[in-house]
Amino acid sequence: MNWFFTEEQEMIIETAREIAINKILPVREKYDEEGTFPWDVVNAMAEVDLCGLYIPEEFGGMGGGVMELCLAVEELSKICGGISLAMAATALGTFPILLFASDEQKKKYLPDIASGKKLAAFGLTEANAGSDALGMKTRAVKDGDSYVLNGTKQWITNGEHAEVYTVLAITNPAKGARGISAFIVDKDTEGFSFGKHEDKLGIRASSTTELVFQDCRIPAENLLAREGMGSIVAINTLNYSRPGVAAQALGIAAGAFEDALKYSRERVQFGESISSFQAIQHKLADMATEIEAARALMYATARTIDAGAKKFAKESAMSKLYCSDVAMRVTVEALQVLGGYGYMREYPMEKRLRDAKITQIYEGTNQIQRNEIALQLIKSTAKQ
Repeated sequence: MNWFFTEEQEMIIETAREIAINKILPVREKYDEEGTFPWDVVNAMAEVDLCGLYIPEEFGGMGGGVMELCLAVEELSKICGGISLAMAATALGTFPILLFASDEQKKKYLPDIASGKKLAAFGLTEANAGSDALGMKTRAVKDGDSYVLNGTKQWITNGEHAEVYTVLAITNPAKGARGISAFIVDKDTEGFSFGKHEDKLGIRASSTTELVFQDCRIPAENLLAREGMGSIVAINTLNYSRPGVAAQALGIAAGAFEDALKYSRERVQFGESISSFQAIQHKLADMATEIEAARALMYATARTIDAGAKKFAKESAMSKLYCSDVAMRVTVEALQVLGGYGYMREYPMEKRLRDAKITQIYEGTNQIQRNEIALQLIKSTAKQ
């Protein structure tokens, strides 16, 4: 299908594809098995300017938007959804700065992120605050020209490998959602350390770690926007970042489909390739159709955001929901095409299935996405 990409977007796709084939493919099994962070690949992405695709040129980036980020993440995820997450998770941690930081804060943090010198992470989730973000316990208490943070964040992507963290904390417990604020926290801040490193089912090349704040004193100037804006920062950040999860899921699905299609032409049973069997053909047709439908929704959402639309929460939730559900359906069906071989670690298919599952869970479970979509639909009806 012709998506009418610009010349620059075509170049981004080609560059990401080259990194995926030349740098990720040879090491994806190693990093998945070891569960270690792929610094060599991250450095390779930085060398070809993939890290700053969505950051304005004035802050050292390429001046693109959500669409450019999604194109790169999709292409990288066709080979490994875990390694691609280093880029996508950095975008998640960077969007609060792009959307709500002062010019001084942007000048301080964005150039190093754009160049790939520093990764970013987003600190929202806690043990008792997943879908219910208001259940967070992390506190930030104003003390002179500083805030003192105490608490623990859980399941934070990029974990201990990031250098810049955007962290949500309660500044006024009496105000509920309006009592949450957002802060930029540097890795070397005294009182900031790391807890448990998670051993995960999938995306094992991605670091997932606890963030621990014990009397962590940060400058008041590291407050994003103003006190009480944390919920708005979080909501807007996730609306911008969810197409990135959709791109990751879509890439995993597309990679699984390509492997299944290739295998179906090579695998011979009963004297002919299994691609000649109608049962296999129907699986291939269904997978290809769902992938194209998911891609259309995700691209449309990204372009809507980049066009400056004021409201896109529904579309953002839809793209994350649909692409991740498609990723699970496609990886299951693609594994079935490979039969017993698909179940073996020798082939990458079982890894794709393991990687796909998380896309239905993080940055808002798909049940939460359905809640959000329904809420937006009901609101729009009420205004008619």
